[in-house]
Amino acid sequence: MVEIDQDFIQPPEHRPKLSIIEAENIPVIDLSPILDDSNNVKNPLVIDELVRKIGSACKEWGFFQVINHGAPLESRQRIESVGKKFFGQKMEEKKKVRRDIVNVMGYYETEHTKNVRDWKEVFDFTVKESTLVPASIDPDDKEVTHWYNQWPEFPLEMRETFQEYAQHMKKLALKIMELIALSLGLPPKRFDDFFKDETSWIRLNHYPPCPNPDIVLGCGRHKDSGALTVLAQDEVSGLEVRRKSDGEWVLVKPLPNAYIINAGDVIQVWSNDAYESVEHRVILNAEKARLSYPFFLFPSHYTMVEPLKELTNDQNPPKYRPYNWGKFLATRKRSNFMKLDVENIQIHHFRI
Repeated sequence: MVEIDQDFIQPPEHRPKLSIIEAENIPVIDLSPILDDSNNVKNPLVIDELVRKIGSACKEWGFFQVINHGAPLESRQRIESVGKKFFGQKMEEKKKVRRDIVNVMGYYETEHTKNVRDWKEVFDFTVKESTLVPASIDPDDKEVTHWYNQWPEFPLEMRETFQEYAQHMKKLALKIMELIALSLGLPPKRFDDFFKDETSWIRLNHYPPCPNPDIVLGCGRHKDSGALTVLAQDEVSGLEVRRKSDGEWVLVKPLPNAYIINAGDVIQVWSNDAYESVEHRVILNAEKARLSYPFFLFPSHYTMVEPLKELTNDQNPPKYRPYNWGKFLATRKRSNFMKLDVENIQIHHFRI
């Protein structure tokens, strides 16, 4: 066994299993019915069936894959190519855009999940070139500030490539949010206003080969805190999700040019637990590196996240107290730069 820094080693109960279960029957949803512009009158029966499938996937799995989604393959190929160029540089070059408590976007190589270090390096950037966020985590402080992206000198095309990809992901994410709204019996545009000044961002994850993938994780178990995640990954498997039916960790096999969609904690709160976010993690490969690039759809900083009134009543009262999204986000971001003695802020802290 190669000597591994203790910071990376998972507690025995959270280590990957030796026998990997490959997930079967994961919902694969064809979005072509809503993208076929040549068919001016969309068949309502087909749309209804699509909405039913989305709702069923959110309820039973918490995630699904989409195909025929309309996002151009060329843009995805470019971001992957540029990402490999960036991560292939020497460490001193990458650290020129290393993030810190002031510049929270950029490169980072010492990320922790559940206080255990992840075997990965990342590059983060916001969709809006300056993103409006609270200036502090103090609930009474109304001051706001901006997050700015840090772009490296190399690759030259990185900024343009990433910004273009981000717009395609935003369009796809909002289209899926419309289908999720319909599946909950809401108007399709019900969620749109929450994203007017979105705090959405994209991460590039690079998972190098690991000599001890039996005791280390690329990313520890967690749930996504935002509204919706749109994940692209290369051909190397690594994503595991905790199956709701039996609690087993199952491996999600990548489908060519598909995106993995998972409902985040914000949707769980908005839907008052009708849809639950799914716990997931990343296992490692001893021989192959892996690249993934999730888009995180996040609300405007001033959004008060709470169960929607249309989805609550006397028989199904709100299960969560309202919380300010910006303060929640700022609190979680701050934890990136310090090891916590307590659990990071989660939606269950607001459960009634």
